Amino acid sequence: MQQEAIVADKIKDGITAPKGFSSAGIHCGIKRSRKDLALIVSNVPATAAAVFTLNKVQAAPVLISKKHLYESETFKAIVINSGNANACTGDRGYKDAVTMANETAKVLGVKPEEIFVSSTGIIGEPLPIVKIINGIHQIAKQVDKSEYISTAEAIMTTDTFVKSTSSTFIIDGKEVSIGGIAKGSGMIHPNMATMLAFVTTDAAIEKNVFQSLLKNVCDKTFNRIVVDGDTSTNDMVIALANGASGIGPLLPETESYKIFEENLYQVMRKLSVDIVVDGEGATKLIEITVEGALSDEDATKAARTVALSPLVKTAIHGEDANWGRIIAAVGYSGIDFDPDKFEIIINDVPILKQNYVVTLPIAEANKTLKSKNVNLLIKLNMGSGTSTVWTCDFSEEYVKINGSYRT
Repeated sequence: MQQEAIVADKIKDGITAPKGFSSAGIHCGIKRSRKDLALIVSNVPATAAAVFTLNKVQAAPVLISKKHLYESETFKAIVINSGNANACTGDRGYKDAVTMANETAKVLGVKPEEIFVSSTGIIGEPLPIVKIINGIHQIAKQVDKSEYISTAEAIMTTDTFVKSTSSTFIIDGKEVSIGGIAKGSGMIHPNMATMLAFVTTDAAIEKNVFQSLLKNVCDKTFNRIVVDGDTSTNDMVIALANGASGIGPLLPETESYKIFEENLYQVMRKLSVDIVVDGEGATKLIEITVEGALSDEDATKAARTVALSPLVKTAIHGEDANWGRIIAAVGYSGIDFDPDKFEIIINDVPILKQNYVVTLPIAEANKTLKSKNVNLLIKLNMGSGTSTVWTCDFSEEYVKINGSYRT
C-alpha cells in the first residue's frame, strides 16, 4: 500500500494530538502567579525513550528519570515543575524528586518507576515540596486532551512564547500523530542545552528501537542549536509511544519507519528552532549551513563554532557582514580545510568567493543582514560533508536578562 505523509507545523493539539494522551498545567505556588506544574499522561501503558544532559552536574530529576528509564519497560506519565531546578540540592533534592514520582504514581494508580520527573528553574534552592504534592493531587483531576496549551505554559521559565507543535500523517491507512512541547531560551548548546522537551505519539514502537531513533533525531535537531554556549543540569528530551493508533510496531528500514522518522524530525526541528527564535534577547534567527567539508562531522563542528562565536553573533546583530569573523571562527574550529577555497553566501547573496574575492561593497553586503531570518551558507569546497546548525544573535538585552535572572 502506498504510504502518505502529511507533515504539519502547528500548535493545534500539541502534546495531546496523539490518541490516548491527556495533560494539564496549573499554578501550584512555586512561582508568584504563573503556571508552574505540568502533567502529561498516557491513558494506556507506553514505551519510552529519553536523552539527558551530559553535564557532570546532574539534577535530582535527571537522576531519577534515568533510573526509571532503565528499570521499567512501560511508562504512564511525566510530571514537570518550573521555577525551581531541584539541582545541587543534595540528599533532600533527591528525596524530593522521588516524592514527586511517588505521589504522581499514587494518584494515577501505577508504579513509581512508570513516572518520569523533570524540573527547571533556579539552581541550588530546595523544592517547596508540600506545594508540589498538593499540586500533583490537584492537577491529576484536571488532565484533559484540551489542556495542551496550559501544559506548555507550565514548563516555561524565561521563555516569551509557548513552544508546541504536532504532526498527523497516514501509515498503512491509519492516522498517526506526534505531538511535542518544549521550553528554553538561554544556556542553549548541544549535549544537551538548557531545555526540556516532551514528545508523545500514538505509534507503536519497541523501547530499544525508539531509543535509537530519538537519539538520532536529537542529534539533528536539539543538538544542532546554540544560543550562548552554556549547558545546564536538568536538560532532557522524553518521548512516550502508546500504540493507540493501532499500527503495528515500527521496524527500522521499513517505509513506515521512514515516514515516522521524518515526521518526528519535523516536530523536533520546529521545537528546536522555536527555542533559538526565543533566545534570550534575540532579534534574529540564524541558520548556518556548512557545505563541502571533508565529512559531515567536520561540517557540524565548523557550523557549531561559527554559531557559538560572540563576534559573529554580535556582528550579525549589528548588521555588519564582517566575513573575517566567520572565516576566523572556522579557522579555529579544528577542522581541515583550505582557506583559499572558502566562500560565504548570506541570504542567497555571495559575499566572499574563493581566493578572498569580495563581491560587494561593505554597505551593500550589510544589507543582507536586515532580515529577521539570516541564512548563512559557508562553502568549503573540499568534500561532500554538510551540516546545518541554528543560532541567534547577541544583543544588549541578553546581558540584561542574565544579569538580573535571580532578582
